[in-house]
Amino acid sequence: MEEAAAHFGALSLLPATVAIVLAFVTRNTVFSLAVACLVGVLAMGRGLLGFPDLLKNALGTTSFSWILLLELFIGTLIAFFQRTGAVRNFTAFVERRRLSRVRVQLTAWVMGMFVFFSDYFSPLFVGATMRGLTDRYRVSREKLAYVADSTSAPVSVLVPVTGWAVFIAGLLIGMGPVADAEDAMLAFAYSVPYNLYAWLSVLLVGAVCAGLVPDFGPMRRAERRAMEHGKVLRDGAEPLMGEELTDIEPYEGVRTHLFWNFVLPVLIVVGIGVGTFVVIRSALTMEAFLTAAVVAGVIMRLQGIPFADIMRTATAGMKGVMPAIIILAFAYALNDLSKALGTAAYIVEITEAWLSPALLPALTFLIAGTIAFSTGTSWGTFAIMMPIAVPLAFGFSGGALDGVVYATIAAVAGGGVFGDHCSPLSDTSILASTGAASDHIDHVKTQIPFAVLAAVVALAGYLALGFLG
Repeated sequence: MEEAAAHFGALSLLPATVAIVLAFVTRNTVFSLAVACLVGVLAMGRGLLGFPDLLKNALGTTSFSWILLLELFIGTLIAFFQRTGAVRNFTAFVERRRLSRVRVQLTAWVMGMFVFFSDYFSPLFVGATMRGLTDRYRVSREKLAYVADSTSAPVSVLVPVTGWAVFIAGLLIGMGPVADAEDAMLAFAYSVPYNLYAWLSVLLVGAVCAGLVPDFGPMRRAERRAMEHGKVLRDGAEPLMGEELTDIEPYEGVRTHLFWNFVLPVLIVVGIGVGTFVVIRSALTMEAFLTAAVVAGVIMRLQGIPFADIMRTATAGMKGVMPAIIILAFAYALNDLSKALGTAAYIVEITEAWLSPALLPALTFLIAGTIAFSTGTSWGTFAIMMPIAVPLAFGFSGGALDGVVYATIAAVAGGGVFGDHCSPLSDTSILASTGAASDHIDHVKTQIPFAVLAAVVALAGYLALGFLG
């Protein structure tokens, strides 16, 4: 903990602040992140050579290699879907059911909740699968990205059989009476009803899709543009998916099949993801997409598509996800820089003096949200805040597992997701923009008002729990 407490004071906030401000002003995420990283290394006195060193250290890691391969295999699979006409066939299949515009949006909402085992897979799957359909029904790309994003992490953090649950539970072991993994999982499960932001976020998406809550803010303008003019993207938007992928046309002269070319690869991804999580407690998402892509490629060859064309399609798919990979690379570098500067430690230090039993859940939620917004990582936020906030809660509860403790655990989890939803640095938000082929900053700008609405209600709930409970 002593090492984690080191920071550079207010200077710790500079890179994240630069990145966020520039992202909204310039609408260019890559430029904003690159400038922020450069400013950070200069502020630390590392000089210009500190910039390539930062990139080498941040990107030469197992975690970045994993997400790089995941993105490449996902791009390949989506390209195969495009080349075989699988997405077009799926769109036609759904259209025959004569769904309304509202029902199409609700379908995306349900799909997002169904694919709960991976917050990386969920937004990409929902976006890529539903994009052709939502485009046809004049649903803005911003709306699709919002649905995909706000049903991924919130659902993952509510279900006790996900990697999120295992990670959070692992952080709780050794705190108060939580002696082992079983105790920790029980503590997490009991905290789920208190995760107000996650519940509200998921329900709000459904209410917006159903028309029970009207679109407002930038989302209202985006939806009006799509409905009235058929423009699912604003003029000048830069979709976070290359034209190499979005413009792939189906292969002429070959009869493809909805089940073999679409349903089976999806079942492989879901089956391997869920199966490996059940067996080894870890969803092998990257391996699932690799397997599905290989099977899809073999099926394409058996259907008569030349091998050379299959390889060109795979390459186009990989090229198509490069914009997202570049942004993720700089986001990873900025996260490393934030750790070196002690950004999270500084935020905690200047806020922890405010804590009291009644205010603990609410302030924990706000602090966690601020850290996640500044760093773009909810998991990093969990790792920072759980060892600080939960022992405080046990101190206030006399060492007992009670409502204050459960609410504090939930506040850390929900706050991390809230900050993630508002940050252009968030990897899950980047993936949601990628899946929906939306302009990333447009996605973040349209999602923030809904995230803030859910957060305000959640904050009021935590204040009520603190003062009345």
